[in-house]
Amino acid sequence: MPHNVKIPDYVIERIMSKRGRLNVYDGFEAAKTAFLVIDMQNFYVAEVDTAISIVPNINRIAATCREKGVPVIWVIMRCAEKEGAPSQWQLYHDYFFTESKGQNHLSKLSPGNPGYEIYPDLDVKDGDRIVTKKRFSPFISGASDLHEVLQNLGAENLIVAGTATNMCSESTARDAMMLDYKVVMVEDANAARYDDDHLAGLTSFYQSFGDVRKTDDVIAMIK
Repeated sequence: MPHNVKIPDYVIERIMSKRGRLNVYDGFEAAKTAFLVIDMQNFYVAEVDTAISIVPNINRIAATCREKGVPVIWVIMRCAEKEGAPSQWQLYHDYFFTESKGQNHLSKLSPGNPGYEIYPDLDVKDGDRIVTKKRFSPFISGASDLHEVLQNLGAENLIVAGTATNMCSESTARDAMMLDYKVVMVEDANAARYDDDHLAGLTSFYQSFGDVRKTDDVIAMIK
């Protein structure tokens, strides 16, 4: 089931008052753009209806990006080098879970476990890139090599989709903007477990970090 939410009027009013226009960016030049798909792995997607519901939109955006020469980058969480190895984020697993839930998270988001794999209905192509991260945001120092990959590609503009809207998607999008990328979060190609969480991630990002647009709008703005 997709999210059924609306950006609150007070958020729209605040955006308009602050910058005088709803959208910061009119369009993205394909040669300077990349599409980031965040954490669409079995562990996060397989039993979450809202996350499953965004798969067709992610596939649509990815297909358009490939047609226009925009790199598609699947960014996935890797908690350990392999299943059974020590955590690469010990503080998180030790302090933010019960022991059993921490072990479950660590195990299922490590190579060798089916939970680590990208959800099978997503259309991953051979020419796409896969980047692994060990923090919510791949842009945190030491979390991944995504920033270097994007710099080598000449990317200045980022389209962000995935899950969860208010966790790894938002963390990625915020940090990207603070590294001077122009960023759009796709309203109907991001998902959280609950509508309120999804809306919280979008509204906080929208006010100060970038644009929030729907799939059709994002496809139309890639030039």
